[in-house]
Amino acid sequence: MGHDTHGLNLQREVGIIGAISFIGGTMIGSGIFISPQYVLSTIGSPGASFIIWSCCGLIAMLGGLCYAELGTIIPESGAEYIYILRTAGKVVAFMFVFSFIMVMRPASGTGIALSFAEYAVAPFYSGCPPPQLAVKCFAAFSILVAAMTNILNVRLALRVQVIFLVAKVFSLTFIVIGGLVKVLQGSTVIEENFDVENAFQGTQFSLNTLGKALLQGLWSYGGWSNLNYVTEELNRPEVNLPRAVLIAISLVTTLYLLVNVSYLTVMTPKELMSSSAVAVTWGNKVLGSWGWVMSVAAALSAFGSLNGTFFSGGRVCFVAAREGHMPDILSMAHVHRLTPSPALIFTTIISLVVLIPGDFQSIVNYFSFTAWFFYAIVLSGLIYLKIKKPDLPRPYKVPIVIPILVLAAAIFLVLAPIIDNPQIEYLYVALFILSGVIVYIPFIHYKLCPGMLDKLTVFLQLFLEVAPADKNL
Repeated sequence: MGHDTHGLNLQREVGIIGAISFIGGTMIGSGIFISPQYVLSTIGSPGASFIIWSCCGLIAMLGGLCYAELGTIIPESGAEYIYILRTAGKVVAFMFVFSFIMVMRPASGTGIALSFAEYAVAPFYSGCPPPQLAVKCFAAFSILVAAMTNILNVRLALRVQVIFLVAKVFSLTFIVIGGLVKVLQGSTVIEENFDVENAFQGTQFSLNTLGKALLQGLWSYGGWSNLNYVTEELNRPEVNLPRAVLIAISLVTTLYLLVNVSYLTVMTPKELMSSSAVAVTWGNKVLGSWGWVMSVAAALSAFGSLNGTFFSGGRVCFVAAREGHMPDILSMAHVHRLTPSPALIFTTIISLVVLIPGDFQSIVNYFSFTAWFFYAIVLSGLIYLKIKKPDLPRPYKVPIVIPILVLAAAIFLVLAPIIDNPQIEYLYVALFILSGVIVYIPFIHYKLCPGMLDKLTVFLQLFLEVAPADKNL
């Protein structure tokens, strides 16, 4: 079982600014352009939605700090997969990687592709919601383009990332400034929305709505755990890791709150909830005939996130295949282009399948439900290591109360949507996660029918021109 520690030693060149922009850039995706209307329509009032957005920021920050400690105890690539493997063992780690490759990865890609499509088609259907078929065809097209970009050239994929990062920061800053201008001009909508008596009118308070609103909000904060991919390249990680988490997540939370304020300076809650692409509605009200600029900016931002999802996800396939938990073919790379094309093709196919029946809200709910189920396992692992192995070297420590709080939040997020208003779909998702065990026992533990897999691997290797990849890829 090979570890990554002897390979190339990565230079510690990422400073505090780099780390902050890495976390911020990963977190700010398509979510903030789409989630506000779902959070508001789930919870029912502007006041409550601000509380939800603040709580999501707090959960993300405390979660990020827990991950900062985990990253220093277990300094290996593969994030959750490796943490679960080292604390909860092989079977649970396989359940994670099985769910990750079959549900979480494609669902997050599909969710982002749908939000890209909503914005890309919005200018053509001004004043009425676009037909679902048009949105889905556009989403499918964007998934294929992002996959091709990543299959053809790593450098191109990285360039795309940088260009789109600029687009999203620009468009969000623009929304915030536009909102401030409206506040200074004073509009009637502002007085209604931010009046203390009206702010909480219509709040729907139940475990189910609270859980769902938090899951929708946390979708926009996704990426808070991503600094763990660059722990090895960070200067003085014991100081800079927690610092970067605190600064980046505080900045993102503030930005999200300001964007929400800005949306509500020009729209009534009803308009916000009924909008299919909230930044476009905002753009039409503030910029008039130039409203389409916002839809272009939001579409670019979403495409950047989609590209990033494809770019970072190959890593987990590699690590899992190296541990013997995934077919070897998924850990191979193209002979000339050195891109993990088999893993990318596989993700693309599943993303397109998920796209056919799915709508944005349910995709986000299932994705988040699965993700928080595994976050709970990772956090339990951290609490276990703190109690059972206090002498392990850990340059950075969080007080034990923090992982306990985040674990409580994770358990609440997994159980809240089910307890109050059980939907059969959550049962399917739970059964699917558990079905990992059924796959594990015959195929991984007892290695049944390896001959058939070997033939298939050789055929695919020749067909796709791929070879086993060096582990430092």
